[in-house]
Amino acid sequence: MEILRVENLTKVYGSGDNAVHALDGVSFSIDKGDFIAIIGPSGSGKSTLLHILGGVDRPTSGKVMLGDRDIYSGTDEQLAIFRRRDVGLIYQFYNLIPVLNVRENMTLPVLLDGRKVNEERLEELLTKLDLKGREQHLPNQLSGGQQQRVSIGRALMNSPSIVLADEPTGNLDSKNSQEIVNLLKLFNREYGQTLIVITHDENIALQAKRVIAIEDGRITRDERIG
Repeated sequence: MEILRVENLTKVYGSGDNAVHALDGVSFSIDKGDFIAIIGPSGSGKSTLLHILGGVDRPTSGKVMLGDRDIYSGTDEQLAIFRRRDVGLIYQFYNLIPVLNVRENMTLPVLLDGRKVNEERLEELLTKLDLKGREQHLPNQLSGGQQQRVSIGRALMNSPSIVLADEPTGNLDSKNSQEIVNLLKLFNREYGQTLIVITHDENIALQAKRVIAIEDGRITRDERIG
């Protein structure tokens, strides 16, 4: 079942002779529960695409459809609600709040949305992410791999429609990188969580179910591999 559709997406920075087409007529659809890797060289437009899918950066033209709703057709407030409730974001450098502990970092999106924390889901995530006993630890008391696991938990707390990960293993060694990929695959398999991962790592891309390659703002390859 289709969950997200991108129609003729274009993003232009600057104007005239200085215009840069970061995205140039990108179109594709994503099924619920899919695990997609987006690959491409630096400057190809893949990070721009991720930010637009996540409601972080508005396109110059085109549509991003979640179900039957264009997420950019509403107000800024409606877009903010989309970011809080429908999208989970995982970054390369974790983006944890230094003065908040593990529990507080993971539940922050729920509290910012004015909703009550689902304690059962929190406990389940802490267990699956191997963070039990570290709930009161601050980020600087955790390893890089543990910090990224907190970031994953934060992204999943709201049960988002899609999880977007921007180079989620780019700051980790090979052992921790594979552990993070295994966790993402676990949540994709057990929760049916829809995942879109940007990566330079070919090994990670080959573990996805589908690979979309982007170059010069255009899709050059889109194939299902798993």
